[in-house]
Amino acid sequence: MNTLSYKTISANKETATHKWHVVDAEGEVVGRLATRIASVLRGKHKPDFTPHVDTGDYIIVVNADKVRFTGDKLKDKEYQRYSGYPGGLKRRTAAEMLAKRPEMILELAVKGMLPKNKLGRAMIKKMFLYTGSTHPHSAQQPEPFKF
Repeated sequence: MNTLSYKTISANKETATHKWHVVDAEGEVVGRLATRIASVLRGKHKPDFTPHVDTGDYIIVVNADKVRFTGDKLKDKEYQRYSGYPGGLKRRTAAEMLAKRPEMILELAVKGMLPKNKLGRAMIKKMFLYTGSTHPHSAQQPEPFKF
């Protein structure tokens, strides 16, 4: 009988390592970019991915104001907020969001793809969005991420 035993290694908070990556969002489609970013934030690109542990990496997104939508989404897609009061529903089209708060488009897209619990709220804090092509995280020595 073979005495070799193979054990599945489960990552935990102490063994998880986090790298820093830079992503240039210029000319990228919002949804496709958001799925890739959410996957990296969760840690699904690593061989030691564990669903209940934050094994993901940090993501710095530059040029977040230069993302694009396909089809007629720029004028048809709406973002809704609700204040909690009667008649307090606020709506903005994607074109209005791109003009007023362009980084919120990508933030809302990625946030919707992460778990809706404490772990998901911790993961979204590892994403940094900037509208220009520069960022203040050069001390972390981020590497460009190839999708």
